Amino acid sequence: MLKELRIKNLAIIDDLTVRFAKGLNVLTGETGAGKSIVVDALGLSLGDRAQSDLVMSGESEAVVQAYFDLDNFDDLQDLGIDASDGLLLKRVISSGGKSRAYVNDSMVTLQTLSSVGKTLVDILSQHEHQSLLTQETQRTLLDSYGKLLPEKELVEKLYYEVHALKTRHAELRDKSRERAQRLDLLRFQLNEIESASLKPGEKESLEDERKILANMNKLTELTEAAYSALYESEGSCSERLSKVVSMLREMSAIDGSISEALQLVEAAMPLVEDASISLGRYRDRFDFEPGRLEHIEDRLDLIKKIERKYGQGIDAIMMHMDRVRAEFQEIESADENLASVEAELKIREEELLKAASALSEKRRKTAQKIEKLITLTLRELAFGKAAFSIEMKTEAVGPSGMDKIEFIFSANPGEPMKPLSKIISGGELSRVMLALKSILADVDDVPVLIFDEVDAGIGGKTAESVAKKLALISAGRQLLCITHLPQIASRGDFHLKIEKKETGNKVHVEVKELDGKERQDEIARMLSGTITEISRRHAEELLERVK
Repeated sequence: MLKELRIKNLAIIDDLTVRFAKGLNVLTGETGAGKSIVVDALGLSLGDRAQSDLVMSGESEAVVQAYFDLDNFDDLQDLGIDASDGLLLKRVISSGGKSRAYVNDSMVTLQTLSSVGKTLVDILSQHEHQSLLTQETQRTLLDSYGKLLPEKELVEKLYYEVHALKTRHAELRDKSRERAQRLDLLRFQLNEIESASLKPGEKESLEDERKILANMNKLTELTEAAYSALYESEGSCSERLSKVVSMLREMSAIDGSISEALQLVEAAMPLVEDASISLGRYRDRFDFEPGRLEHIEDRLDLIKKIERKYGQGIDAIMMHMDRVRAEFQEIESADENLASVEAELKIREEELLKAASALSEKRRKTAQKIEKLITLTLRELAFGKAAFSIEMKTEAVGPSGMDKIEFIFSANPGEPMKPLSKIISGGELSRVMLALKSILADVDDVPVLIFDEVDAGIGGKTAESVAKKLALISAGRQLLCITHLPQIASRGDFHLKIEKKETGNKVHVEVKELDGKERQDEIARMLSGTITEISRRHAEELLERVK
């Protein structure tokens, strides 16, 4: 439970410490005394949004601290917070607008502070009344009571998976025509290059061969002349060398010093013969097939044509073909991805519909339970003939399922059932709010509930019914209730009076714990506006009746 709240330099509160007790804590005081500031301060310690103008004029920062004594702190252990010796939440707000948050003196993010706060306190105010009018809040209340949040989270998860798959499918489908056109182009390029059967170095080889064929006559003449001069004609180089060798041998027989020249000429003889044989073979190559030159020209023209399209040189063409083949495979795989996405989308849509239908069925059963409980609770709150129902309509599946949920209500017999948003009476809406929160309290683990003037617009017998209901709820958890109703104040287990006082030129807020005669006087003031003997006797009677 909440044990203590300390507020320093916040709005008109300079330094204030407020104690709380178990059960129903009532906070009373004149309008404008500062009751809501106390609740707002507690909200800040729980992670509510802060504004710099909350800092008291002339001060550099405001500080709010809330101390909790917890019996069960499993949820906080999940957040990595040890609350075995209690829990201190602290918020420091600077006049410049920045704030710092602490849990047990360890600095934390505002998000962490808010997460902790949501496990500890639920603040119900007039603003909450307005949020209750929205269908989204009503659906959340139903899911909370039925403990359907895991099922809702599954639907939400599947919905966004389906949404992502639909987006991906649309992208792939919309680009399928572009891909088909691109595939046709790539397929043509691959066929054109592959059908050419290009080989590395082929172009250079063909150009060399064309040069030879274009100069065939000249090569033939020169080859014949060279062969004849070396070997075949009379007085050829081979024949003359033979004569020189004979001469040198005769000379060597006379003068051995000529032997070196003889050896050189003898060594030249095989070289001349080898050259003659090589020329002979070269001459035999000139027997080219008819049309060979034309074939080479056609082949080179084809290579040039492909080069103009895909790059200079066969190596560049082959590199282009590799790129085309890779892109072709990638696009083909994209089409395979489209089929895969379609299959996956179908599976996920079926899972989503199944999960949404299961959630819808559980919601209907939960709605029936809530309708009975709310109707019974409204009777306890002096709505003897009121009717309450939860209208469910099926709509397209969304992140929250396929149900349009709306709470409808009729305060009196014969009146048509209308959405809560059509309820004009603040008192009626307050009691419906209290009825909803009272049944949710059975499934809600939040240990502290705060009712900030949710009794607006009610009085008399209805106020007595509301007071009884608040007292009943407080049997299972700590309740803080800001009220102007003496019927509710008289049922408090712990009574705090909030007053605004002036000291010199300054206004400050004081909180006083009331008991005995002081409490009787405060309830007397609430009964008649002023304290009189009659209002005191009435207050005494009210307190005795509660006992």
